Amino acid sequence: MQPLTNRVKEVDRKPMTLGEKIYLPAVLKGMSITFKHMFKKRPTINYPEQTRQFSPVFRGLHVLNRDEEGRERCTACGLCAVACPAEAITMEAAERKPGEENLYREEKYAAKYEINMLRCIFCGLCEEACPKDAIYLSETFTPSDYARKNFIYGKKDLLIPDPKTQPEEFAKARGEKK
Repeated sequence: MQPLTNRVKEVDRKPMTLGEKIYLPAVLKGMSITFKHMFKKRPTINYPEQTRQFSPVFRGLHVLNRDEEGRERCTACGLCAVACPAEAITMEAAERKPGEENLYREEKYAAKYEINMLRCIFCGLCEEACPKDAIYLSETFTPSDYARKNFIYGKKDLLIPDPKTQPEEFAKARGEKK
């Protein structure tokens, strides 16, 4: 049978020399590689004490935004839920009652808003689909947990603090003060 390419090499079947039999050159070569790596910069960081720089396009935990007056921006239009390829977002709309003008920006608001973080793929399509800039992905990691039910974030978990009543928490959530 003829080979398909001309890259065939004949295998050398000669017996090993004394140096090859005791593996000393191979061991010394491995030790030299190990010795070179001892003086290189370590790629790991000590996490709680040090934090690494994230990319400017890093997508983390979801946040429901408020306007300057502290009213919720979400109008429960459902575009974020439709745009989500993982179907991680569910919401229920409700009508604003008289006297709630200071709570909700529009006549319609999200009475229930949930994101299943186990399904979320952090693609950012919900952020792009929102016409009111009500949802954005922050630079915060999703915390770890052992129970699946703790990864379903409700509206109270996602809503940013009120800028009028809680200005420090609002600035911290926006990433303005550290």
